[in-house]
Order: sequence, then structure tokens, then C-alpha cells
Amino acid sequence: MAEQFGVTKPATSFEYELFEGDPDQLRTVVATPAQAKPWIEPESLKLKHRIGRGPFGDVWLATHHQSADDFDEYHEVAVKMLHPLKEDCTKTFIDKFGELFLKFRELQGVCWLHGISVINGKVCIAMRFYEGSVGDRIAQLKGGKLPLPDILRYGIQLSKGILGLHSIGLLVLNLKPSNFLLSENDQLILGDLGLPYLLLGFPLADSDMALRLGTPNYMAPEQWEPEVRGPISLETDTWGFGCSIVEMLTGIQPWFGKSIDEIHHSVVIKQVKPYIPSGLPPAMENVLKGCFEYDLRNRPLMVDILHVFESLQNAVYSDGEWTGIGSSVLMEKPGVKGYTSWYLLKDHLQVGDSVRSRKPLNARRPQRMDVPEGTVVGLDTDTERIGFVLVKIPTMHNPLKVQESTLERVSSGFAVGDWVQYKDESRKHSAVGILQSVQRDGRVTAGFIGLETVWKGNASEIQMAEAYYVGQFVRLKANVFTPRFEWPLKSEGEWATGRILQVLPNGCLVVGFPGRFAFGQESNSFLADPAEVELVSFKTCPGLVEKYQHLEDYHWSLRPLAIALSIFTAMKFGLFVGQRVSSRLKKCRSNSKQADGQDGPAGSNATWLPSPVANIIFREGNPPTAAAR
Repeated sequence: MAEQFGVTKPATSFEYELFEGDPDQLRTVVATPAQAKPWIEPESLKLKHRIGRGPFGDVWLATHHQSADDFDEYHEVAVKMLHPLKEDCTKTFIDKFGELFLKFRELQGVCWLHGISVINGKVCIAMRFYEGSVGDRIAQLKGGKLPLPDILRYGIQLSKGILGLHSIGLLVLNLKPSNFLLSENDQLILGDLGLPYLLLGFPLADSDMALRLGTPNYMAPEQWEPEVRGPISLETDTWGFGCSIVEMLTGIQPWFGKSIDEIHHSVVIKQVKPYIPSGLPPAMENVLKGCFEYDLRNRPLMVDILHVFESLQNAVYSDGEWTGIGSSVLMEKPGVKGYTSWYLLKDHLQVGDSVRSRKPLNARRPQRMDVPEGTVVGLDTDTERIGFVLVKIPTMHNPLKVQESTLERVSSGFAVGDWVQYKDESRKHSAVGILQSVQRDGRVTAGFIGLETVWKGNASEIQMAEAYYVGQFVRLKANVFTPRFEWPLKSEGEWATGRILQVLPNGCLVVGFPGRFAFGQESNSFLADPAEVELVSFKTCPGLVEKYQHLEDYHWSLRPLAIALSIFTAMKFGLFVGQRVSSRLKKCRSNSKQADGQDGPAGSNATWLPSPVANIIFREGNPPTAAAR
């Protein structure tokens, strides 16, 4: 594992023979390397001038003076001076940093740390000073576009640096070219040690989420509201990696010229993706598209990105086509609706695993299951990465050959993507969430509303919960009076019924309300906690009126259409009656004129009311005669 992530092994103790005058009396001594300490005395750091500013503090050029009995050393260092923390938080942060200090120093491709100190009440992190960065090189080049071979080389070095931080449990969350430092031999050095992740839970002077969890132009959707749209995870750094590569390819910062609010609206609300230039190798274009999947579960991991970039280093461009890419599996279409090939690469089946057919992402489980439950008894080793496996199903005599991508592993009764409920009630986060990972030994991670990062625990601490899918109708439970998120009311004062439009990785529901009219820029979609809602369908609607209301919630035009139809019918009926009465009146007048011409002088009235009209009003008996007769 250490070799995979570029981690150097720490120096170990060794023995040597000590000569003290008598060659026959050598003494064996065990030498133990001195442990480096992270703390730097403030007076040994001499700040020169500020060389940069970032969302978490300023960067200063400084001199670090180290002295002992037999030596004096002066090092030119870069000092990251963080924004002020509360006094009780400063010590906690220093202790947290100290626990990771030696692990930082063991990583390759990550900037060398000198230590940590406090100057003028501000935490200062001293690291090796590098003359330039990838961002500086982009600014210096005409057009800002880096050559593709350099981008591939930088991408490989960057992937290894990120994997190193991931291996010690840290996320970077602030990936951008200005943080990619360049050594004397043009090697990329990751200059950010995951400060946004280290600062999680520490109150800062500026509480703006965009300034606390990264640089807005490079932030993934879940970084903006991690407690709501999260959790932030390994795939969150994938988005920042993709944004950085796009900037190297185009020379233009993603969302350049847009305000923080505009970027938030584009990335989080409208789900717009950064622009990817054309003419790239197909595998590179495919991996960049994967980096910008809105659902973090569908993004590639850094190890998959590293595999692609290493395979692309030997690619050759000729006659308008890229050749020698050697990564056909990356272009393979997934076998299950809703999943990308990157999602399907994250879990490899082994002999003995319990499996079942994979359900579509955020959709109802299909009625017919090819593999309702079985055990893997053989693997197809002829194909790379995604292949076929042999599954023994209890009801079948011979094993069934099934494509691996259509199966999901079941461990401790759970599979990735299952809806689960936390057994112990918690006030800090929702009790209902979605599993992110399930290890074969029972360790699990899950996303819950109210948690910025994934919850880590054991399968014994959770239980299966009711699942929610896109297209279902939900409303707030009767016992919920103050929901976690805003929820619209009907005109009668009852909670409205909405339809699930999207399911976020932590179980948060995006609900639309077709029967509700939105005015202007007002949004017609709301967020919902799955622990606070219940399903609504014809089965749950007891009476005809409620069934009609459910139809009305589904078809937004049902009530206006019913009203319009009623008005149209009334007008049509009224017009029909009016035409009949009018025709009768005309006929009566005509008959009356004919009667006047035959039986009496002109202008005399034989009756006070035309007989046809009288017949209409008086249905029974003879028509009344005039009083004069």
C-alpha cells in the first residue's frame, strides 16, 4: 500500500559497534533516529513580505532559523498564516496537525513541512518554498494552454499526491493550479495539505461556506452545502482535479468572471458542468466528463484517473485520430441504468461474495431479478476490470454466468446504495441515509443529512429503512410541525404533496410540486428529509376526494382544467337554452302576426301571452286567456 501511494517508509532503528579504545571490547549501540517535532518557536520565524492570499489566509515568505550546539541553519520557507481561530480552537488545531505531521513528511509529491507555530495569535504553517506553480506557468504562456504531454505528466504527479493524502485520511478540497507548485526539475508538488478538511468544525472569522470549504471556481456541488447536499468524500477531490485539468487545457479558469452567487446557481441549482474542449483523446474526454458528474457516486476515484493518465502518456496523435490509448474498458457502456462505468469500477467481486442483481440508481427495483440472491463461485480472468462471474443460485443446478457490472455485493445484509436507518436517535443529523460503502468485515460508511462527511461505523449500528425513488409522491408526516427544510402549504393550510425529482447521495430529497404555481424567479422545488416524509399513492388515499387530490398534485393543470371545463359546460348549456328560447319566441311572434291578420283588426291582441311560450311555462292544462275575453 505504501508503494502504491508513493509513501516512503520511515527510518528504522539500527545497531552499530562503538569503539572506545580497546578493539577487543566493542560495545553494541542501538541508534534510534530522532523524532522530528512539529512545533516551531515563533522567534525562529522571520517574516519578510506577503507573497499571496487565499480563502484561508495569507502566504508569507520567511526565514526559518534552526540552531543547535554544533550547527546553525537558515531556511527560506513559505508560511501559510491562517485566519484567526478562537483561542480554545487554536490548541486543538495544533494538536490535530501534530498527529499528522510525521505522516505528511512521509508522503511524496506533497510539499515538505518544517512545522507549525503561532504568530500574533494566528496559526502559521511553515513549508518549503518553491519558486513557481502551474498557475504561474499558465499565466506566462501565450494563450495559457499547456502542451498535452505536460498536462498528462502533471496529472499523473498530481494524482499520486492526492492519493497520498487520501491514504492518511485527508481530503484536499482546494485543488487549483496555483496550489500545484513546481520544483527545480519541473516536478509537480501538491502545495495544499487539505486545510479545508483540517478546518472542518473550527469556527472562522468568515462563516461563508464558500470560503471555508474551497475556492468557488473549483468546488464540487456538495462542497457548497455539505450538510445538505453531501457528504464530501474522495470523489469530491475528483471534481477539483477535473477543473484544474480543464484550466490547463484552455488557459481559462472555470466560471471565470462570475460571482460566487452565480457560480453557486450554475453548479448547485442548474447543475451546469464546466466546459471541456474538443479534440482530446477519447479516454481523457471520458474521464473528464466523469469528474463532473453531479452525483458524486458516479465520479471516478483518483486511482482510476491515474490509470487513464498513465495509459495516455504513450498515445500518439496522427491523421486526426488518437492511437495507442490502450484503455478500451473506460469506454464500455455500463450494464445498469443510471450508473457510469466509474461507479462500477469501485468494487471488485471475489469468490465467496454474496451477490444480487443491481437495481437502477434512484429508481424502483425491477420486478424480475435475474439473480435474486447467490454466491460467486468463479471469476472470468480473461477480461480486464469489468468482466463476467459465475454465480451459484440455490434454485439452479448449474452456476449462472453473469456480467459483473449487473451485480452488487451484499455484506452483512447490506449493499452499497441501500437506504438505512441509524438505530440510535441523533439530534445532529437525520436518522435515515444511504450507504456509501460496505466492507466485507462489516465496516460501513453512510451519508446522512446534517453531517458534512461520511458517517463511519459498523453494520450492527444500522438497519434497513424505507427506500425512496425518483417519481414517487411524498408529503410531510402528520407529526411533523417544524420540518428541517421549508415545505409549501396548500391554501387550506395543509402540507402540499410533491413528487421526488432527485435523490442526493446522503438521502436528501429534491421534491417538485407540479400543482403549485411559481412566480418570477421563485423555485418550485424544495428539499426534504426522508425521515420526515411519507409516501402518497392511490393505495394510501382512503377516499375519492383524496384520490382526486392526489391526481391533482400529479397533473398541475387538473384543477384549472376542471374549472375551465365547468365554465365551458355552463356557458355551452346557457347558450343552448338561450338559442332554444329565442327560436321559440320568434316562432310565437310569427304565429301571433298570422293570427292577428286573420281573426281581428290590426294591432289588436287575441291573447295576452303567445301560446307557445305559455306552453313552455305552463306545462299542464290549457293556456290562460286574457281577462278581457
